[in-house]
Amino acid sequence: MKTYKFYGWETADVKPVNEDYKSIKDPRELYDLLSEIWCADTCAPRMRSGWTKENKTMGQCSITAFLVQDIFGGEVYGVLRDGGNYHCYNVIGDCKFDLTSEQFGDEKLCYEGNPQQFRETHFSKEEKYQRYMYLSRELLNKIK
Repeated sequence: MKTYKFYGWETADVKPVNEDYKSIKDPRELYDLLSEIWCADTCAPRMRSGWTKENKTMGQCSITAFLVQDIFGGEVYGVLRDGGNYHCYNVIGDCKFDLTSEQFGDEKLCYEGNPQQFRETHFSKEEKYQRYMYLSRELLNKIK
């Protein structure tokens, strides 16, 4: 089995609940697909200066976590970061994973006791919603 660096990859064995994405077998395969889509344009504007192809998950957390929710269901939670922003990750039943955790390098995030995050709050920022829509469209184009 191929190894990954994102948090929870070893147990990320959930299946799609959305028929539009039924060809994606699990979050690891989704990570592989998104690795070809994540770019500076999908990165949070405040983090774009630090985005590189070597750190492709930088600034991608909320749009990725809500897309994961669209595909696999579950809930999105957030780790409070310095500056008051939340780093988003996914919880589906007993499965907890964070497709964009690599952006923090060796820093260990706490994935326990964090508040649930809601798309209505995150997508109240039009630019974030537009980045999410772009990521969604590109993923659908890639799997069709």
